Amino acid sequence: MSGRLVLGGAPLGQPGDVGPRLRAAMAGADVLACEDTRRLHRLAADLEVTLTGRVVTFHESVERARLPGLLDALRSGATVLLLTDAGMPSVSDPGYSLVRAAIDAGIDVTSVPGPSAVTTALAVSGLPVDRFCFEGFLPRKAGERRSVFAALAGERRTMVFFESPHRLADALADAAAALGADRPAAVCRELTKTYEEIRRGGLAELAAWAGEGVKGEITLVVAGAPARAVELTGPELAAAVAEEEAAGATRKDAIRAVVERTGLPKRTVFDAVVAAKHT
Repeated sequence: MSGRLVLGGAPLGQPGDVGPRLRAAMAGADVLACEDTRRLHRLAADLEVTLTGRVVTFHESVERARLPGLLDALRSGATVLLLTDAGMPSVSDPGYSLVRAAIDAGIDVTSVPGPSAVTTALAVSGLPVDRFCFEGFLPRKAGERRSVFAALAGERRTMVFFESPHRLADALADAAAALGADRPAAVCRELTKTYEEIRRGGLAELAAWAGEGVKGEITLVVAGAPARAVELTGPELAAAVAEEEAAGATRKDAIRAVVERTGLPKRTVFDAVVAAKHT
């Protein structure tokens, strides 16, 4: 009987954020695969958890070499707990290759959900979170980074990036050049830790601030591109809503779709629909 691969959400900074399920998973796992064994043992000590399973490293430089051994353990019935230094495994951290290999081998993959810097930063950013995209780490090279921002200039969803502190000022300056100096953004530094800081403002303003020097782990949240209003007459708006409804949308969803497509206020579209009924 094959075992089970468990993805554990490690705390971003505060051990107290860990729930009882992760404590139990750490204590009961046959194998614990982690980025840094020292950090794992420190977390276990903070949580007063005794590790009885075998501890192995699983980070970028050894990920491929570790896969066969971990798959053998899973096939033999072992429970393997995968932990990163912080947050959920495979979200810009080691884990995807093992998850994919385990799935392909027919092994059960589950998780003990925990913190994620992506959703935590979104929640405190003050920017729209109804739709967002995660872009991971920005390229190290300036030219590649500028190309990424240029390609995202029209992205309507809120965007989340990871960036190193020593490249943050340059990244923000490049973002300001491509997306607009006043595009709202939030730099989330050292989330949940003692010196947590959330800095909000326009991209150019944040670039100037970061130029003075920033330390710690950084998650950058940038507002999506504003909608560009499309000039349509009242009858044209009503017809657009009718087309959405004919395709199966409810009246509410049809109006929302036209609002998103045109960038016009919801009231304008709604009034056009009402007016069309009386003509």
